[in-house]
Amino acid sequence: MRVQVQSFFHHDSNTFSYLVSDPASGEAALIDPVLDYDPDTDATSDAPVRPVLAVIEQQDLQLRWLLETHAHADHVSAGRWLKQRFPQATLAIGEGIRAVQATFAPRYHLDLPADGSPFDRLFTDGETFALGTLQARIIAVPGHTSDSIAYLIDDALFTGDSLFMPDGGTARCDFPGGDAAQLYRSIQRLLALPDATRVFVCHDYGPGGRAFANQTTIGEQRARNIHVHDGVDEAGFVAVREARDATLAEPKLMQPAVKANLQGGA
Repeated sequence: MRVQVQSFFHHDSNTFSYLVSDPASGEAALIDPVLDYDPDTDATSDAPVRPVLAVIEQQDLQLRWLLETHAHADHVSAGRWLKQRFPQATLAIGEGIRAVQATFAPRYHLDLPADGSPFDRLFTDGETFALGTLQARIIAVPGHTSDSIAYLIDDALFTGDSLFMPDGGTARCDFPGGDAAQLYRSIQRLLALPDATRVFVCHDYGPGGRAFANQTTIGEQRARNIHVHDGVDEAGFVAVREARDATLAEPKLMQPAVKANLQGGA
């Protein structure tokens, strides 16, 4: 039986979270969970994770992993909040979080060592881990941020911000530690996967007013992604990406989100 993927959309940040489970064992991972955050009151709410918790209970799943694709700049992670409620779950992110902490902790006056704490596990490129009877693999995809990773679980690829839906293109590369050429090379690693690989994106903004969507395939990305379809070379991608990035404003929640997410959402 192939991995089961259930998606949850947080409209305020256009973020998709994924509850990924092994049907044989009932073990589950939650990828990029979100809390509501009100910048006017500095208050958080667990409203976005309540439907996830309901499904975990209804389906009698065992939450084994809390997985971040990177330290997000547009929403506050629910990772630490969930860790308090599921202490047996491992809160994990890519080892590049050390570099992100080293860059942003001084900028935001955080007394935080650049050692990856308070995450339970820092994944390295190519590392594998078990989700019940299924094997998951880490693919490092720096470029959007230096800590960006993708999770390949069975035939399902969770790209974080590196790839959007084909008509949405790719993630910005203008944050400290971002690099458009590096993102191009990272994405080529993903596009080398089999065409039938299911691709689950972290964000969608409904380009052109279409309905929000979150699932595509590697084959569709190679054929139709507006930034990195077959035939686009690195120089062409960098030119388009850097021109686009020059027009983008800072995400409205960047400072509070990054402050929290350097610490797993604390």
